[in-house]
Amino acid sequence: MTEDPAGRHTVVLDLDGVTDKAGLMDRCVRALALPDWFGRNWDALADSLSDPSVWPGAAAGRGLLVVVRGWQPYAKARPQEWETAREVFSRAMGTTPALRVALALGRSSEGPADQPGCFDRG
Repeated sequence: MTEDPAGRHTVVLDLDGVTDKAGLMDRCVRALALPDWFGRNWDALADSLSDPSVWPGAAAGRGLLVVVRGWQPYAKARPQEWETAREVFSRAMGTTPALRVALALGRSSEGPADQPGCFDRG
């Protein structure tokens, strides 16, 4: 998926090969181009997702769509961490209407284009 019908800037957060929270945070830093001062913890991730001033420049005025790929192995290996990550994504979307987070269903990022499924806000 490369375009969002609503015109939001799309960023792919590829979790293929991620085995722990530190790996997830590293991928978030790269995918979202987070600043050096990013705290690499759940609260810092929630704050960054909810703050358009730290989003990639192309998202300014357009909004941001984060497509999470390759998440299934991480979710299976670290279910409690994954549940926390999902809560962070959902909470950030609930407070920031310009943000959407979608889980790509299907194979990892090396497969054909995946179809995303959006989190519910509730």
